[in-house]
Amino acid sequence: MLITAGCQIIYDCPQPTPMLLVLSPHPSRMPDLIGPAELALDPPIPVRGYTDGFGNHCSRIVAPAGRVTISTRLTVMDPGTVDVQAPAAWQRPVEELPDEMLIYLLGSRYCDTDRLSDMAWSLFGQGPKGWAMVQAICDFVHERIAFGYEHARATRTASEAFEERRGVCRDYAHLAVTLCRCLNIPARYCTGYLGDIGMPPPYGPMDFAAWFEVYLDDRWHTFDARNNTPRIGRILMARGRDATDVAIVTTFGPCTLSGFSVFTDEVVG
Repeated sequence: MLITAGCQIIYDCPQPTPMLLVLSPHPSRMPDLIGPAELALDPPIPVRGYTDGFGNHCSRIVAPAGRVTISTRLTVMDPGTVDVQAPAAWQRPVEELPDEMLIYLLGSRYCDTDRLSDMAWSLFGQGPKGWAMVQAICDFVHERIAFGYEHARATRTASEAFEERRGVCRDYAHLAVTLCRCLNIPARYCTGYLGDIGMPPPYGPMDFAAWFEVYLDDRWHTFDARNNTPRIGRILMARGRDATDVAIVTTFGPCTLSGFSVFTDEVVG
């Protein structure tokens, strides 16, 4: 199937403001693109691209004083299949993990493992390992947190989401990632597009989505504590330790977000 996706983000800047944009599809999805991934800026300003330490495509700009509109659009060919399930996937002991996986066992800005380690072991430490443990974590997080856009807060950590029992998709992902790391399962945070393809109505407002991946069976697997069901049409944009590494826009100066919209649609006909 063909899926078209994109966004429009509007900022008002009182002065020239450097910005870091993570709005390109992940390199792993580049072969699926139909045509180029468009990035349009109004007013037109120079863009410099680079690849960060996690392999994500990033863009740097300096927004001029006044209003700047950032727009993206892309079309991908998607297999139309749900997230792969591998219930037999096994968990490798820490001492046998590849060196590059160890960073995904450590605490990070929003994944405060030190605050949740004892709780994680008390809840899940005696249960089955591997895929079953991760699914148990997803079930727990899905039930623990009440979803609502009105609950969004950019500074909420995993332990705060656990205590407050509310949040948005990034909070589900942060809490699940943190619990996995506490239990010695490498986990990384993902962001991208996820529409309602294959889901029954009613549909909520569209936004960027957050999910996570875990390293089991010597490869990465997709999990989604927010939806907690296999979904169709994920378009990965970036991966990192948590939302800090994959923020859609990072601004280096005062500015006001004045407009924000996201679309993800199946191309029919």
